Amino acid sequence: MRVLVTGGAGYIGSHTVLALLETGHDVLVVDDLSNSSEESLRRVAELAGREARFVQANVRDAAALDAAFAGFSPDAVIHFAGWKAVGESTQIPLTYYRENLGSTFTLLEAMAAHDCHQIVFSSSATVYGELSEPPFTEDSPTGATNPYGRTKHMIEQILADAAAADAELRVAVLRYFNPIGAHASGRIGEDPKGIPNNLLPFVAQVATGRRDKLMVFGDDYPTPDGTGLRDYIHVVDLAAGHLAALDYLGGHGGFHVWNLGTGDPKSVLDIVHAYEGASGVAIPYEIVARRPGDVAASYADVTRAHKELGWQARKSVEQACEDTFRWQSENPDGFADS
Repeated sequence: MRVLVTGGAGYIGSHTVLALLETGHDVLVVDDLSNSSEESLRRVAELAGREARFVQANVRDAAALDAAFAGFSPDAVIHFAGWKAVGESTQIPLTYYRENLGSTFTLLEAMAAHDCHQIVFSSSATVYGELSEPPFTEDSPTGATNPYGRTKHMIEQILADAAAADAELRVAVLRYFNPIGAHASGRIGEDPKGIPNNLLPFVAQVATGRRDKLMVFGDDYPTPDGTGLRDYIHVVDLAAGHLAALDYLGGHGGFHVWNLGTGDPKSVLDIVHAYEGASGVAIPYEIVARRPGDVAASYADVTRAHKELGWQARKSVEQACEDTFRWQSENPDGFADS
């Protein structure tokens, strides 16, 4: 297939692009590089032995997107592009609504104009909010607690309405939890610009001396050690989930939702200790106030993905920490080392 991947130079996107190329698909990446690096795609080509095409553009740029569709004629789209930090979204909510919703409108309009009828959407477990208790099933009540999560929830509703109005449109929504890890080669991994918003890259940067210490946002949650419980999934497993969803759409119409996680939650301090074990480095940390928009626990029931997609997470948190340590050790400044 010809697959257009928005945000494909980013962390999850680059691992998924690699999996697509290795499986034989042709890929076009559209990414504005606002929180990613083109170097990731050069390394993906090195690992895959073949290249993805690349267009540097914001997905909200209708003219650029129309040209990309016209030149590539994709059979399907995987939509990663978007702003993604929970804390930041509470500070600049309008930016999040403009970027995340606007890019989706432009993308769906381009798909319709160019007869592309399959889309896999990168959603988030943040859509579950505090209205239900984990483990979350795909039928659990939704209600995000922060602007980032609300944009994901709104996009899911937009996609459901679009699919209801267009019998040809096939939609897969993947609600995934906390991606961690890196490719086992150490060549691609998570390389956030500025201060990391996610736990493991921050821990990794503390271990290599780029950061002095980890800030743990709250130790008074109703969890075994007081820190937040999350479902951490290896990024390589997550990439495989996108390919499984794409395959499913090939034989099924309509709108579909799946959780991608492990169903086995770990606390913040569990991750700290796992990384200490992988790296042999003690991770200094400080307990600070809770972060706005965070919930105590978030983890998946992944039964539906097992049954319908034939997919399950296979890599452990320990493997993810080992892979992250390899990536960070070999690339202490991320892709800027190249």
